[in-house]
Amino acid sequence: MAHSISWGQNEFDKSFVSIGVIVSDLDASFDFYTNVIGMKETRGFTVDEALGKKTGLTGGVAFTVKVLKLHDDENAAEYKLMSFGNAKNPEETHIQERNGMRYITLFYTSLDAVIQRLKDHDIKILSEEPTIIPDGRRFVLVQDPDGVFIELIGN
Repeated sequence: MAHSISWGQNEFDKSFVSIGVIVSDLDASFDFYTNVIGMKETRGFTVDEALGKKTGLTGGVAFTVKVLKLHDDENAAEYKLMSFGNAKNPEETHIQERNGMRYITLFYTSLDAVIQRLKDHDIKILSEEPTIIPDGRRFVLVQDPDGVFIELIGN
C-alpha cells in the first residue's frame, strides 16, 4: 500500500487538477464565473472535429474551451468551460439529488465583495446569509447558471 502512495506522488506531471465543465450557455457561464465569482480567464483553445474524434471526447464534434483560474499562476487549478448547446439540467435544490461532481468550494480572504456581486447580479443565495461554520469563517451557497453548487467560504 505504501508503494501506491509514493507512486501517485511522483507520477503526475502537474500538481493541480484541471476540471472540464459542460455548460448550456458559454457566455452566461463565463460572465457568472468571471464577473460574479471573480475567476480570471487565462487562456483558451479549440478542439477540432478530428481531435474530438481521436480522443473519444466528442465523437467528432469541434468545441472551444475557456480556461479560468482563481490566480494567473501556472500551478493553479483550471476550471475549463465549454458548451455544446445542451439544455440546462433539471433544477435541483440540494447536493444529494444526483451522483457525480456536485459542487466546488472556493476560499476567499473576505466574502464581502463576492456577496455584493451576487446581489448586484440577482444571484439567489441558497444558504442562510451568511452561515458561520465551526472554524468561524462565513459560508455562502449559490448555484451557477446550470445548477452546479458553489460553496463560498471566507471571512
